[in-house]
Amino acid sequence: MVKKLYPVYFLLVAFLDIYPGMAASHVAPSTDVFLVQNKVPLFIGQDNSGAAELHITVSEEENIQVLKSITLVFTEYSSFRMIESVSVICKSREENSGLLYDETDNISATTGLKGFHQLHPGNHIMLINFNVKKDAPLNQSFQIEKVELEFEGGVKRIAEPENIYAYRPANIVRAAGQDGCDTYRIPGLVTTNDGTLIAVYDNRYNNSKDLQEDIDVGMSRSTDGGQTWEPVRVIMDMGEWGGRSEQLNGIGDPCVLYDHTTHTIWVAGLWMSGGTPDDMLWWSSKPGIKPDLTGQFMLTKSTDNGLTWSEPINITRQIKDPAWQLLLQGPGRGITLADGTLVFPAQFKADIGEKAIDGGQYTSHSTIVYSRDGGETWQMGTGAKSNTTEAQVVQLPEGSLMLNMRDDRNRIVKDETNGRAVAVTTDLGKTWTMHPSSNSALPEPNCMASLIASDVEINGTKQQVVFFSNPNNRESRTNMTIKASLDNGKTWPEEYWTELNELPGFGYSCLTMVDENNVGILYEGTKSLYFQKVPVSDILSKNSLKAKN
Repeated sequence: MVKKLYPVYFLLVAFLDIYPGMAASHVAPSTDVFLVQNKVPLFIGQDNSGAAELHITVSEEENIQVLKSITLVFTEYSSFRMIESVSVICKSREENSGLLYDETDNISATTGLKGFHQLHPGNHIMLINFNVKKDAPLNQSFQIEKVELEFEGGVKRIAEPENIYAYRPANIVRAAGQDGCDTYRIPGLVTTNDGTLIAVYDNRYNNSKDLQEDIDVGMSRSTDGGQTWEPVRVIMDMGEWGGRSEQLNGIGDPCVLYDHTTHTIWVAGLWMSGGTPDDMLWWSSKPGIKPDLTGQFMLTKSTDNGLTWSEPINITRQIKDPAWQLLLQGPGRGITLADGTLVFPAQFKADIGEKAIDGGQYTSHSTIVYSRDGGETWQMGTGAKSNTTEAQVVQLPEGSLMLNMRDDRNRIVKDETNGRAVAVTTDLGKTWTMHPSSNSALPEPNCMASLIASDVEINGTKQQVVFFSNPNNRESRTNMTIKASLDNGKTWPEEYWTELNELPGFGYSCLTMVDENNVGILYEGTKSLYFQKVPVSDILSKNSLKAKN
């Protein structure tokens, strides 16, 4: 029997040498394939190249492999109909960089692409690109369950994601360079009674630099839940006050508050007149009250849903101790309490006998600024904790206020004691008690964060849920994530985390309830501001999407 097969064996080897594609069908089983999901938003109207990647390794011992088809299989609840088209780009060799494998607009639960691509021994990358429909609802999303690959000769491979990730559409509310503005930063976001979204931010005209610079407070409205946004309106601009250039009259770091009882929108901003363009206001502001000495706590308001705005209102004399070096708002957003009290988160720098992290004379404290008479007069609380700055505040069910603070200790501390500082007050900031979750539950890279509280229906019963967002990374401003707590901020279970964007950015964010079923977030990329809308059911349901196809 052996002697009879021996000639056939040599004929087969010769045949495979002439037709290497057939050889590929025999050795393809050892080809290694895996799927990389880049955790990024899918921008409407933008290029979303490489949102996912197929990595294929062909061993040096193998001949050329021929990839005949790629099939994307989406999970059951994926809203794949938000996708306009899918394409795959081959980047296996330098000369093939950018080579189109296939593109299709025939999107279904199993979306196939066909081609004929030779894979030489080595490492290969196939970029999977998603083009999102212009009218794609922002609260839709999809997940890739697996990717099936078929090689010449009928050999198949399956690549499954290590962890399920939900791809979501996003709007770029303000883009770097738009309207002659180099950078947009410092987002604030609220929802008015009729569902209008009010976004505020810094218009940084010349560069990304903090105050002191030529900066105004900009505002954009959305009346359709964030699907579209009106053009920017400048609502705080101090011009050339005091005969100084606009570069020496910057106003920014906005914090927005909506009074749902009087339908008034309030925006606070920080302004100073003077200094030099090389200075940072944080350091150049001195004790005193006058605008040419110290930062000013400025307000503007709108009583017509953001269509028109008042002239700037200066409340510095009402609330600032002249001995303090600086007083300013949030930034981000404030709240209106159940009894109608208006509350802005705030921060001040003062020499009150405590050591600053940087060894300087002054230390910073987070606190609150509030009004009990609808904004006619304002008062402020005491410092909640030394070396804290940008804060956000919510009212808990029993009426106390919880202040969630950026803690400058986290510039250095990167172990298990890294985390947002959290304090609670029952007397509008006269006294504070540190919360059990302080400096442990919510890691941060030292950055601004957002906090809101809302009554949400869970299993047929309304209960308060606290939502939080920040760059979820101790070391860097990456991994923008929304988290939820069902026990008033005591714990933040990982099953209630929703990561939106793993890429680095400037890292500031602001949350709002778009409606009772959806959370909206406005956050910083690099020089641009992004808006996404996430169903509450997605945040509170581990690895589960409830959107229908």
